[in-house]
Amino acid sequence: MNTRSKREHNPALYEAILSLRSVEECLDFFEDLCTMSELAAMEQRFQVAKGLHDGKIYNEILAETGASSATISRVNRTLQYGAGGYDLIFSRLENGDQ
Repeated sequence: MNTRSKREHNPALYEAILSLRSVEECLDFFEDLCTMSELAAMEQRFQVAKGLHDGKIYNEILAETGASSATISRVNRTLQYGAGGYDLIFSRLENGDQ
């Protein structure tokens, strides 16, 4: 299910992200774009999503990530009812389609 918000999106940011060519370029760009706490939150949410995708239970994910149960639940809802972005990424990573 696609629950993309109804607000207008400016594609310039996403086009800029697509122009990055390495993990190092991504790190540099996102460190400039985001605060350290924003980066930490995004990295934690991705780690939670990966754990849920891999079939781990909440307690395992909590121990591994330090994420709150509210964050784990929120990410789980996104995996189930979101726009499918996590599924796309996990499929590509698993298939080597990078």
